[in-house]
Amino acid sequence: MLITPGSLLATINTPDDLRKLDKSRLPQVADELRQFIIDDVSVYGGHFGASLGVVELTVALHYVFNTPDDQLIWDVGHQAYGHKILTGRREQFHTNRFYKGLSGFPKRKESPYDSFGVGHSSTSISAALGMAVASQLQGNFQRNHIAVIGDGALTAGEAFEGMNHAGATDSNLLIVLNDNCMSIDPNVGALREYLTDITTSQTYNKVKDEVWNLLGKMDKLGKTAQELVSQVQSGIKSSLLEQSNLFESLHLRYFGPIDGHDIDHLVSVLADLKNIPGPKLLHVLTVKGKGYGPAEKDQTKWHAPGLFDKVTGVIQKKVYDTPQPPKYQEVFGNTLVELAEQNSRIVGVTPAMPSGSSMNIMMKAMPKRAFDVGIAEQHAVTFSAGMATQGEVVFCNIYSTFMQRAYDQVIHDVCIQELPVIFCLDRAGFAGADGPTHHGAYDLAFMRCIPNMIVASPMNEQELRNMMFTAQSDEIQKGKQAFTIRYPRGEGVMPNWRTPFEKQTVGKGRLISDGEEVAILTIGHIGNYAVQATEMLAKEGIRPAHFDMRYVKPLDEALLHQIFSRFDRVLTVEDGCVMGGFGSAVLEFMANHGYMARVKRLGIPDAVIEHGEQIELHRECGFDPQGIADAVRELLFTGRAITV
Repeated sequence: MLITPGSLLATINTPDDLRKLDKSRLPQVADELRQFIIDDVSVYGGHFGASLGVVELTVALHYVFNTPDDQLIWDVGHQAYGHKILTGRREQFHTNRFYKGLSGFPKRKESPYDSFGVGHSSTSISAALGMAVASQLQGNFQRNHIAVIGDGALTAGEAFEGMNHAGATDSNLLIVLNDNCMSIDPNVGALREYLTDITTSQTYNKVKDEVWNLLGKMDKLGKTAQELVSQVQSGIKSSLLEQSNLFESLHLRYFGPIDGHDIDHLVSVLADLKNIPGPKLLHVLTVKGKGYGPAEKDQTKWHAPGLFDKVTGVIQKKVYDTPQPPKYQEVFGNTLVELAEQNSRIVGVTPAMPSGSSMNIMMKAMPKRAFDVGIAEQHAVTFSAGMATQGEVVFCNIYSTFMQRAYDQVIHDVCIQELPVIFCLDRAGFAGADGPTHHGAYDLAFMRCIPNMIVASPMNEQELRNMMFTAQSDEIQKGKQAFTIRYPRGEGVMPNWRTPFEKQTVGKGRLISDGEEVAILTIGHIGNYAVQATEMLAKEGIRPAHFDMRYVKPLDEALLHQIFSRFDRVLTVEDGCVMGGFGSAVLEFMANHGYMARVKRLGIPDAVIEHGEQIELHRECGFDPQGIADAVRELLFTGRAITV
């Protein structure tokens, strides 16, 4: 079912078509664009509220600026649906986030209008500044460079690093601050309160237009006049707010706040800013989910709601006849509360993902012991380390892909100092439709190489609970080692998952099913695929043994000695990168102890794997159940040695 665009939107295939329209027709373009997004996402799914909130801003930016020559960067890509639709991808937009279809985020190789790939937040200012400086070096002083950053993304350190540098340059950079008080969940911290102070100061809002008019009249009169305007503008802004203007103090000329849904005013302001040189910031106020009532009322729920009835607002949910397994994140969130009720020293930390990680369960039950620190992964890790020095038992819950941003802190602030922080890495393995910026492909490899680090992955919900129980135990907390538990996005396999806690022996694997000739070694949830594969192979009279290793570090060396003594064909399976991951650890053991075996490793190859459903990506990489079965057959029935 293809979505039919409105009559005016149907004529717009590129921003050049948009710029041919009279300004008076832009509100109709915005209305039709918003309706197209609602129609498409209700049928095909995807992110929702963020793009609805910037419809007018999207139209205005492409109308005023000469994209793609003018460089436009969206931070993050949740906002970019309207941008994609206006830049030649309307007819393909129904493939958004589907396997082999359009990416859900801006992507350089997808379109020349996507100036910079974005998935992780807070990169736009640094990237746009780099582009602006490069343009100057190349003698191009006319090109504009625009970074559209949400107030949630502004909480990350890199955004401040970029602004700090930008203010010390004369680069042609415009930062558009899209202020809607939201990331996925409501924003937190002092910055939110500061922006609220700016936006609610009636006196400031009354005189800001007078400052703007003064600037417009005097800015072209020469250096002396420009310096005078800057001093007057800064002084007025500082005196009208409870504190000095943060952005002005960084030498960014601040304009706003303005209504982000008044497209006529947006176009006028952007047209003026286009002709003002140097680094500057426009503060735009928007409503996430604008134009769709349910999304405006419950912005977290409608960040990415799935399929829904656009008329009633009812989100479609599958109905099952039997109890279904929970999501791993829900097991984590509920188990953390159970443990915290037993252990008063337990605290929880997450960087801006309380609902996505289910840390919100503890935040509701124990608000003084659970912390959302904003989009600030580096701070989350070092903040956790600080609490650990004082004897707190810290569960630091971060998506695997976002942990990449805090790797130095894991090494420097946690492991070198022998602090027993517990890292729970959600969305490990393939993240699905969010694609390569969100895949948790590398954590097994980059965590297992750090001293003073335990690395584990549960095969099911019971294992996750027991690993969490083990990690918070006195024995582990006094052992001066960090503890990483990684688990995937999506559901587990146990409808009756709330089992009694059992302490594990760290580094101890287990036999799932015995067999002969081939040993399958798995780590984590992907072991359930191996169970399916062994059932398939059993029908052919093939009986491989299956071992769930549980721990990548330390490895169960006693079990590995038994395996390599019995089997000369070994298959390792992981939903992480094969370079340096679990399979590599097994090969290292084999080499170190002089064993000779045919070993084949299945996992994520040395390539960027695009987006799609998890099973589609597992199949593409050859470690779905059929791929595992095929690999066993290959080990059994080919004469060549396989060590890959």
